[in-house]
Amino acid sequence: MSAPYILVVDDERDIRELVRDILVDEGYEVHLAANGEEARKMRRMRRPNLILLDVWMPDIDGISLLREWSEEGGPDIPVIMISGHGTVETAVEATRLGAYDFVEKPLSLAKLLLVVARALDADRLQRENIGLRRKAQPLAEPVGGSEIMRELCERVQRIARHNAWVLISGEAGSGKELFARYLHASSARADAPFIDVSVASMASTHSAVELFGSEEGSSIYYGYLEQANGGTLFLSEISDMAPEVQAKLFSILENKSFLRVGGVEPVAFDVRIIAATHRDLKQYVVEGQFREDLYYHLNVVPLHIPPLREHAEDVTALLDYYAEQFAQREHLVRRRFTESAIIRLMHYAWPGNVRELKNLVQRLMIFGGDNEIGADEVEAALGVPLKNTSNQHPVEFDLPLRGARQQFEKAYFEYQLRENRGNLGQVARKAGIERTHLYRKFRALGIDKKKETGGK
Repeated sequence: MSAPYILVVDDERDIRELVRDILVDEGYEVHLAANGEEARKMRRMRRPNLILLDVWMPDIDGISLLREWSEEGGPDIPVIMISGHGTVETAVEATRLGAYDFVEKPLSLAKLLLVVARALDADRLQRENIGLRRKAQPLAEPVGGSEIMRELCERVQRIARHNAWVLISGEAGSGKELFARYLHASSARADAPFIDVSVASMASTHSAVELFGSEEGSSIYYGYLEQANGGTLFLSEISDMAPEVQAKLFSILENKSFLRVGGVEPVAFDVRIIAATHRDLKQYVVEGQFREDLYYHLNVVPLHIPPLREHAEDVTALLDYYAEQFAQREHLVRRRFTESAIIRLMHYAWPGNVRELKNLVQRLMIFGGDNEIGADEVEAALGVPLKNTSNQHPVEFDLPLRGARQQFEKAYFEYQLRENRGNLGQVARKAGIERTHLYRKFRALGIDKKKETGGK
């Protein structure tokens, strides 16, 4: 794994060489630039992890250079400004333009090293969170004590000792991203960024730019490959990659360098690639939908994630884990699954795998009443036909939250009516609500008591 790369831009030779020597002693890779034009060139050749930028230089001042870079858009590179004649106005403007910090000359090397370490940590975390902001925090490591899970975790730990590329297969929702993150966290690249890219979500006309970046004049856009430099690039649903992007990806894997879109100079990179798919990628190769040479490049080490139904003994641990997580993170009431509910869920087929289980726990905690989750509530939440019924329709979980909740409540109360043979008092006690409120619920949900109880 490559060390963090720092670009030092300062027109005073003694200072930039002193800073370089100190940073190299700390294990960083350092390049130097004596002025703004050299800084532009060095930055174009390779994305730095951090830039130390002097304010006063002969050709262009550091604030103007920072403004130029901030107008490019795309992921930021942390910049620490350095100045021997700094003013409050200069510091404020640098901060407005996105500078991470402002350090005055003469430099305190201890302070500089501390600020550098903090800036690199902040940048790594920011890049890791790209694509995660709309997701619940994933598991830190796989949950479950089954033999299948133990063997799978041991295999991942063995793979993590090497830098070989990995192709992860498994059904949708089985945990492919989780195991990719676990592999990364178990490897020597754990402190470097993990960049998660959904190939299916990339715009087909701009996917090459998103992956490899672009250049236009003095403006540079750093793609996912450079953002992941030194770390891991996770390409989920690799089978959806456009043919022209497949060709370019194969070329860069062969050459260990690439050209940004519109660029003319090759960019070196050090990235471990983990690809994943829920489809039969080998069949895609046979059908001509995926390049055979790229397939064998990516499939150095195959890793298959089994569906949840094949290790159902882990269901209990997963239920407990997600119930605790949602209680803490979303401040929901912690609910406990009864033994009958757990048995029902252990015998459920889980077509959506671990993702479906997580969503189920969240729904039950949002919609639930008392602290216990029984088998009947689980049946209604699963959206499958209930026992002793022939006209029950599944609950549709792709609806907006309000519509899904109404559909769930309708299915739940219709089930309770049938089970309690139309006894509204028992239904109200079971649901944990007042009987008068129950009548209003039935009217709002359009429930026909006579129809559900055979006219009773």
